[in-house]
Amino acid sequence: MKKVMSGIQPSGSLTLGNYIGALKNFVKLQDDHQCFFMVVDMHAITVAQDPAALREQSESVAALFIAAGIDPTRSNVYMQSHVPQHAELGWIMTTLTAMGELERMTQFKDKSSGKDSVGAGLFVYPSLMAADILVYNADLVPVGEDQKQHLELTRDLAGRFNNRFGEFFTIPEPYIPEVGARIMSLDDGTKKMSKSNPNAGSYIALLDSPDVIRKKISRATTDSGREVIFDPANKPEISNLMSIYSECSGMTLQQIADRYEGQMYGGFKKELAEVVVSTLEPLQQRYNEIRSSGAITDILAEGADRARIVAADTLNGVKERMGFLPAR
Repeated sequence: MKKVMSGIQPSGSLTLGNYIGALKNFVKLQDDHQCFFMVVDMHAITVAQDPAALREQSESVAALFIAAGIDPTRSNVYMQSHVPQHAELGWIMTTLTAMGELERMTQFKDKSSGKDSVGAGLFVYPSLMAADILVYNADLVPVGEDQKQHLELTRDLAGRFNNRFGEFFTIPEPYIPEVGARIMSLDDGTKKMSKSNPNAGSYIALLDSPDVIRKKISRATTDSGREVIFDPANKPEISNLMSIYSECSGMTLQQIADRYEGQMYGGFKKELAEVVVSTLEPLQQRYNEIRSSGAITDILAEGADRARIVAADTLNGVKERMGFLPAR
């Protein structure tokens, strides 16, 4: 089977955008791929983290992976820091990366803008991200549009290594679903829904209560006019809400437009809220069961054990080709 690798940072609350754009696709991919899904705690520390919050969020994100439908008997679910080969290959990839390549990274520019001091980890973390992918020789990487630049760097580094040391790394391809890959903010239909947004009303967290979900959707920004039609260029706000409705209900965008033809936004938003609530309630119930059982500790340990076997084999091959002496 082809290999798939992806990860989510344990910073902030996972959102409906994470579920639609990432977790739902993770679940589909595990049917016919060898999957590696990790909580990228080492990436999280490129900015300061409270230790207690990092531990809690790491376990929470891992539990949400399982609650969303990822089967730990078919997919490897683990913490990035539990597989040390990520960090070691990350350093090797850093030595193959030019500073100019890192300086061109849009996310680094955005996150460092206006700051007097920026940590070196934030600058070089695309090299670690490349190692995350290459350490499993992944064929496919589910990515959002905002991560495509990092995947291109990964592809460049894999090719660079292969040219210098002989064919070894698979050149990974992006997996970007046509629908639902980019759910936008509730307060600005031109910006991606983000768990790092300081305005909690801009996103629906996966663990929001039904009443909170209803309130957030009722207050979601809408375009001028009243037509429920899908037109991202001219009506980005209502188009975003329709995408959420479609992903949570299984209805097509045209079916949604037909259902609400001639109606105003109020009724549409009220019913959308109930669709989202009904989607998240079983996930939340499963999440609470996992957390209360303590099963996530064993799930992460077993996933890391399996991941380390693959990662160690890759890293040993890299070091042999580069001329490192083998350890006894």
